[in-house]
Amino acid sequence: MRLRRLASELRRLRQAAGLSQEDVAEKTNVNIVTLYRIETAQTKPQLRTLIALLDAYAVTGDTRADLLALQKEAKQRGWLNGFEADLPGKYSAYIGLESEARQVINYESLFIPGLLQTEEYMRKMIRGVRPTATDDEIESRVGARMQRQALLENTVPLQLWAILDEAALRRKIGGDAVMRDQLSHLAQQAKRPHITLQVIPFSAGAHPGMPGSFIVLKFGTDDPDVIHIDSAAGDLFLEKETEIQRYNNICEHLRAIALSPADTAALLASLRERH
Repeated sequence: MRLRRLASELRRLRQAAGLSQEDVAEKTNVNIVTLYRIETAQTKPQLRTLIALLDAYAVTGDTRADLLALQKEAKQRGWLNGFEADLPGKYSAYIGLESEARQVINYESLFIPGLLQTEEYMRKMIRGVRPTATDDEIESRVGARMQRQALLENTVPLQLWAILDEAALRRKIGGDAVMRDQLSHLAQQAKRPHITLQVIPFSAGAHPGMPGSFIVLKFGTDDPDVIHIDSAAGDLFLEKETEIQRYNNICEHLRAIALSPADTAALLASLRERH
């Protein structure tokens, strides 16, 4: 995952510098085939190559240090990305992966999935979860989340399978009006062909998702899945084959015990009437 993240950042930095791959090859003497393989995460750049690229893109400070650290640790699996950095860097690791994924399976036990939140719901939710955050910090997070939702509007949109515990629908965030709009938005989004929505009802009892929410990122290539867990300690990324298999098995169990999409739509309509 670190290698994929490094490739994505180098590609973004080159484009931000207004350089083509041919320009960079001429400027740094890095072979264009090597550059292509680096930018597609097929190979780990040598340290001297990475330094040459960072110099060409005028990358300094914390960003340079972070990318050099990624190069050093590129062969390691698993990653805990702490909360020390400010936006957009804090979410850049996850956002970068999400933007490259073909499919996302998102299980949520307490919140509406971020890709399906209304703007006012997310604003009230972030305020409640982070009571000491400033207005600017909250708006920065709202803006980042709204940008993520653009993935659902692409010509080839992200495939989203969202599974929610019923508790996420019943927890009132921001009052009746906010929840009514949020439930209406969920119902509308669930009608789209690239979005599947299922709810696990309270009547299902104990289930494998109760330990906590998670996201499975699938890339549709030979690249393995990545598991993302949002925790109080930061963003945790899991990459071991046994971990990936375990979470995919959990997804299958959750899909099986959840309401069908049609029954989920009926539940959404019923809950909306209560607001």
